Amino acid sequence: MPKKKTTKAPASETLLVELLTEELPPKSLRALSEVFGAVVLGDLTKGKFLTKGAVARTFATPRRITVQIERVCGRSPDEHEDKKGPTKKDAYDASGNPTEKLLGFLRKYGASLESVRYEQLAKGEVVVISVPVSGRTLDEVLSKMVESALKTLPIPKTMRWGSGEAQFVRPVHGLVMLHGSRVVPGVVLGLESSNRTLGHRFLSGGPITVKDANGYATVLRDKGTVEVAFARRREQIIEALGRAAGKGVELVAGDALLDEITALVESPAVYAAEFSAEFLAVPEECLILSMQQHQRYVPLRDKATGKLLPRFLFVSNIAASNPREIVRGNERVLRARLADAKFFYDQDRKTKLADRVPRLANVIYHNKLGSQLDRVERIKKLSGTIARELKADVSSAERAAWLSKADLLTEMVGEFPELQGVMGRYYAQHDGEPKEIADAIEQHYRPRFAGDELPKGKTAVTVALADKLDALAGLFGIGQTPTGDKDPLGLRRAALGVIRILIERDLPLSSHELINASFASYNGRVGDAHTDLQMFILDRLSGFLRDQGYSTLEVDSVVSLHPDQINLVPRQLEAVRAFNKLPEAESLAAANKRVVNILKQAANKGESFANAEIDRLKEPAERALFEALKTASQRAAPLFKQGDYAGYLKTFSVLKSPVDAFFDSVMVMVEDRELRQNRLALLADLREQMNRVADISKLAA
Repeated sequence: MPKKKTTKAPASETLLVELLTEELPPKSLRALSEVFGAVVLGDLTKGKFLTKGAVARTFATPRRITVQIERVCGRSPDEHEDKKGPTKKDAYDASGNPTEKLLGFLRKYGASLESVRYEQLAKGEVVVISVPVSGRTLDEVLSKMVESALKTLPIPKTMRWGSGEAQFVRPVHGLVMLHGSRVVPGVVLGLESSNRTLGHRFLSGGPITVKDANGYATVLRDKGTVEVAFARRREQIIEALGRAAGKGVELVAGDALLDEITALVESPAVYAAEFSAEFLAVPEECLILSMQQHQRYVPLRDKATGKLLPRFLFVSNIAASNPREIVRGNERVLRARLADAKFFYDQDRKTKLADRVPRLANVIYHNKLGSQLDRVERIKKLSGTIARELKADVSSAERAAWLSKADLLTEMVGEFPELQGVMGRYYAQHDGEPKEIADAIEQHYRPRFAGDELPKGKTAVTVALADKLDALAGLFGIGQTPTGDKDPLGLRRAALGVIRILIERDLPLSSHELINASFASYNGRVGDAHTDLQMFILDRLSGFLRDQGYSTLEVDSVVSLHPDQINLVPRQLEAVRAFNKLPEAESLAAANKRVVNILKQAANKGESFANAEIDRLKEPAERALFEALKTASQRAAPLFKQGDYAGYLKTFSVLKSPVDAFFDSVMVMVEDRELRQNRLALLADLREQMNRVADISKLAA
């Protein structure tokens, strides 16, 4: 990289960039503003327009994204940049006079012979000169930086407006670019910059002049009736919701809903409303989704009883002097939504889940994997296999699997796909199915996302495993595997779900046999991608374990052995950690690494070796290692069988001295074929015995 010498940066001001738009997508508003601010800040940093201590703030409302950055210079500093020319050999002739190559290089940059110095590179000494580079003004670069930042925003689809060619997620109507109190001239998305913006769509009285970049938030609040700070507006909403809810009442609103509500209003006002208590007969999940998803209402729950209340809160963009009509209007809208939900619920219960199952033959699961009925039959078969291994009730597992997808044909799930499984449980209970089966229908989708609860009980666990393994085997079998960051079918999530269930429910199941059974249930309809799927699951396992705090070396030492019983892996890792704390660990890990290399090289040369025999060993050091390994192995074997992996590894710590002595005094690859193969066999025995819990060689740095 060329060396640069910078001059002292000039005085700085606060920079403000605001893009005024039509209403932006509420679910992505916060991300849009944060990414926009980060990219502009990054570009200004690269351009050296910032002084020490520069900080950025982002603002976001339904109609604007804004970044405000302190300590921004109006001009980047002048610099001196090193330019490399010809080699010293090519720069001068035999008499020491400058060649045309050197003179041409100097003319190009207006430099003199006196300014030449030399720098040693791989190709030899080269000519180096230092040339002045003028700084750039903010006026020259800001528009391009803003345009570039807008192109990086997470926008799935853009639109055009008017007769221009500009494209953005929503039509753009204004551009503010201020450096202190000065307007930075420029054009972005076809709009010329200014210091004028608009306030609240209904409560503001026309264009607002922003006289100074530092006063942006204040002038919008005072003259525009807009709270531009997303976090502050969100806090205001939460406080107002709490006051309106009253004591003993809990808000049913997660972060995503609160973010979305905040992104819908510029001047929030909270109102309370009611709905008929008759709707409380509908499962609360349906009521909550009707309120939250369709209307962004906030349901309320009684803290004492945990039951949903026939009340809700909503946030308006206008504070009305007489809100009665606003409240009534929202109550009418919700009443219609809840009436639909009640109708769906009543109609769905007229048909039993079991009677819906045959109709799943008309629902395509995947054009290469058959219908949902085909899938249910596979899950049922696989659930029975897993239940037998877990000594669970096979009939319950198979019944739950048979009914697990029936609610896909209900009106309620058609309206709210998020309620798959949830409605199945309600309808199964209504049909008189045992609680264990009803719960399994809901829980077999778990975990739905990172950190989600796991299924409880053997029946639910069995069907959950079968559901995920069937999807993995089928999609791997037709070659639809995740590529790069793309995983539209959620196979990484399914594999992680299998891993979490096996580990956190401590299930003594063979992953090899589970995968075999999953492919077998397709009866040859898909290709056998057993190895690919096994490696995919192990790769997800490695990531999961690293997220749990284990180091890459620790994880690799265990996962590289391709463990079959995944539930045992955490215990193996804890044993590795305990082993690593032993004073002998580093030496034994290095020795194991050496053993692995020797055996690999020998195998590449076609060497063969079976079990070592002491009668064929000559040197005292190799005979001592043989005896020490035999004794340690006999002591370690019962510990391994008992699952005392830490004790197993610790048993082999006594081998440090005999292993060191062996490598100090014994040559393995000798001319004597029989002796060489016996020594290789001894090392192979050492590797096999020591590495049943983990590949110790992987711990060597």
